[in-house]
Amino acid sequence: MSVWDDLVGQERPAGQLRAAARDADAFVTAEAAERGSAGLSGSAMTHAWLFTGPPGSGRPTAARAFAAALQCVSPDRALGGEPGCGFCDGCHTSLLGTHADVEIVRTDLLSIGVKETRDLVRRAQMSPSAGRWQTIVMEDADRLTEGAGNVLLKAIEEPAPRTVWLLCASSTEDVLPTIRSRCRHLALRTPPVDAVADLLMRRDGVDPETAAFAARATQGHIDRALRLATDERARARREAVLRLPGKVDDVGTALRAAQELVDAAGEDAKQVAGELDAKETEGLRAALGGSEGKRMPRGTAGAMKELEDKQKRRATRTQRDSLDLALTDLMGYYRDVLARQLGSNVALAHTEAAETIGRLAANSRPEQTLRRIEAVLDCRQALDRNVAPLLAVEAMTMALRAG
Repeated sequence: MSVWDDLVGQERPAGQLRAAARDADAFVTAEAAERGSAGLSGSAMTHAWLFTGPPGSGRPTAARAFAAALQCVSPDRALGGEPGCGFCDGCHTSLLGTHADVEIVRTDLLSIGVKETRDLVRRAQMSPSAGRWQTIVMEDADRLTEGAGNVLLKAIEEPAPRTVWLLCASSTEDVLPTIRSRCRHLALRTPPVDAVADLLMRRDGVDPETAAFAARATQGHIDRALRLATDERARARREAVLRLPGKVDDVGTALRAAQELVDAAGEDAKQVAGELDAKETEGLRAALGGSEGKRMPRGTAGAMKELEDKQKRRATRTQRDSLDLALTDLMGYYRDVLARQLGSNVALAHTEAAETIGRLAANSRPEQTLRRIEAVLDCRQALDRNVAPLLAVEAMTMALRAG
């Protein structure tokens, strides 16, 4: 098993990363042997990469696999083997996120600020402590604020000799033009449904029927497919979303459907954040010298308030992410309706709702379905612009009703 096994449906990008890992290994080996390496100029390796692709394409998976291959210390490399064996200490700890020279950056918040980015830049200036490269994997580069992006730009313009930045974003438009112009771009695609189903069976032990259902229902989104295959609550929430088109017959039902959708997303946020918030709060109280049932020491109120604000921002993002998943399922539902109306033989993503999809397709026109899809897209964009969730979803359900 190599580090590339989970990178499904990405043959061309995987080939580029393999070639870069080989050149990176040759560079470090030559440098260690003091043979006067000519550097990375003209090689398949470079100091900054930008991984883009639609949600579920596996951007973080590809970046982590590459980071592991850069740290590979398998003895087989000296015999012509390829970096990224998946078994050596460098590969294993990199994939687990415990390697001393691999920093995995992800955020539960709405953005990554200047302070966090400056800390990363300081780390990037250091030489590798134990591994072969100092590697920074930023899974949410599209959440950098403008100020944080400018801080990162300086580090990419003047890179340390053995530091590599691996940035992940949905598209090149989500990062500053000055950053993307200094990165090697790697575009990933949505993996084929069959490949995702095979991954769920091989890696996660999901039974073939459930794996096929989850891969088809999520249209190749790897993380969502895994969640749908293994979490009964996720399946129940999806079923509730797919019933929504039949619950917007009039103004009253449309508004109630919007409230139910927002409430369900809020409940998701509470479930995800509740236990984590309590653990964080208790840990900080203990670190600041507080004890249960007693007042906190003087001067600690600011730290507690900062944590509370962070938790509120994380809850806001969790609710928006949950809503976005629901809206994605809803858009897939109307995509199936449109496919039926146009007589397409493409397979339905939501086969369990085939009866209601067929009924809606027969009782409406393709242009109405397109307007409903646009209403869902408008709702997603409104949420991105920080419109109050209930107002955005109510506007959508009213548009779905009007058709």
